[in-house]
Amino acid sequence: MRDRFLIIVEGIADETFIRQYLLHLFGQKVPDNFILRTNGKDNLKSTSAINRMRSMTDQGGINLVIFDADNDFEARKASILKWKEENGLEFELFLLPNNKDKGELEDLLENIINPNNRPILDCWEKYEKELVTIHIEGRTPPPLTTPAKKTKIYGYLEALLFDSDSEKKKIKEREREYDNALHWDLDAEYLLPLKEFLKKFFEVS
Repeated sequence: MRDRFLIIVEGIADETFIRQYLLHLFGQKVPDNFILRTNGKDNLKSTSAINRMRSMTDQGGINLVIFDADNDFEARKASILKWKEENGLEFELFLLPNNKDKGELEDLLENIINPNNRPILDCWEKYEKELVTIHIEGRTPPPLTTPAKKTKIYGYLEALLFDSDSEKKKIKEREREYDNALHWDLDAEYLLPLKEFLKKFFEVS
């Protein structure tokens, strides 16, 4: 693994996943200060983030921005690359979930669950479909709100984990164990775009 790099992510969920995925791929832990969490997509443009990237470039290292594509992959990509050029920054960009479709980290996670557990998400999707058909008198406006994708991932893990406090804390974004093969498949085909992106910068030749 390289000795000089900075990975910029949006939140703690992204940081937890990227740290564990890099360990899975390359067998080395990422030092704490090698990942910068912006705590929001707009904070990529903060002075501190810009200064960290410029400093890493000056040291001969690389910057990798791994953010969510959100609702429009092409628009998100164009916006970030335009800002990169305007500020004279050097970084490589990957947009979750797969660097081609709209979405976010939770879309990636949904596609790397252990296949044996697929019935849990099938059940959840039935719940979502039923939810929009329910009318609650006096509620304005209808229909009922579909839970966020984050809630689906929480529900997936809560269904699998046991009732002890030590188990339940593993539901939290900071505490998740993506190396638990009973829950997740870090070798899933869906991860190939991210794997190939990271290998370009970290794989030892």
